[in-house]
Amino acid sequence: MAASDSEAQKAVEAVYRIEAPRLIAGLTRLVRDVGLAEELAQDALLVALDQWPRTGVPNNPGAWLMTTAKRRGLDYFRRNKMASRKLDAFAYDLEVAGEDQPDPDAKLDDDVGDDLLSLIFTACHPVLSREARVALTLRLIGGLTTDEIARAFLVPEPTIAQRIVRAKRSLAEAGLPFEVPRGAERDKRLSSVLEVLYLVFNEGYSSTQGDDWIRRELCDEALRLGRILAGLAAGEAEVHGLVALMEIQASRLAARLGPSGEPILLLEQDRSRWDRLLIRRGLAALAHGEALADMPGGLTGLRP
Repeated sequence: MAASDSEAQKAVEAVYRIEAPRLIAGLTRLVRDVGLAEELAQDALLVALDQWPRTGVPNNPGAWLMTTAKRRGLDYFRRNKMASRKLDAFAYDLEVAGEDQPDPDAKLDDDVGDDLLSLIFTACHPVLSREARVALTLRLIGGLTTDEIARAFLVPEPTIAQRIVRAKRSLAEAGLPFEVPRGAERDKRLSSVLEVLYLVFNEGYSSTQGDDWIRRELCDEALRLGRILAGLAAGEAEVHGLVALMEIQASRLAARLGPSGEPILLLEQDRSRWDRLLIRRGLAALAHGEALADMPGGLTGLRP
């Protein structure tokens, strides 16, 4: 493969990694099946890998991938004679809406924020085991490959692959609605979401397996997902509280290891190595969470 082709492929894969969670979320809303949504998204990636190195990355790659995935979905439902409601949903998006917006790159689902939040809650549903929630969250929301998740937790890749397949099957068999739950169910599911994020972060902060005491990539991924959730559920005090905790803990990562990788306890750390930006972010998230907790009515970020 030529160097230019290799660079183009890396660019396509980088774009896909950014867009994949929103793409899968939007597709899951239509097909109500996380596994099928991921398959359609990956089909769109294959088309992009074939076309983009020749044509260049579109101005709106997310919209391009979404339109391509929907066309694949339309073909899938036609071949398999699925329910007409799902077929009509794809046909409307691609044919009717297209009359008013002939440029597919100009259109991306308006409810992408709600879709992504729904996907996070779906991936962390209590019907799944804790291990399955972690694996599925890192796969769908974090964009990690099966191999990357397996290496992160030092387990065989087939084990992670089985967890993810079983998790998708369990969600499909349960017939769960693709939505952010409300009331008491929402509160229970939010706790599950936050638990998964903190499990991932804590495994990176003080690893329970392997030779490395700190696994920075896990901390970074959990913090990234926490920030996404805080942006989507801006009125939830507990979300900001968790983000504050992770930001402040992450600020000390560089000072927690000595030159030979030996652990350095808090009182012995060189505070000049603490990340001041993360500390400021953590304190801001903490103040925001405290302000929300003091508001009448408690947690108000997701409308009941």
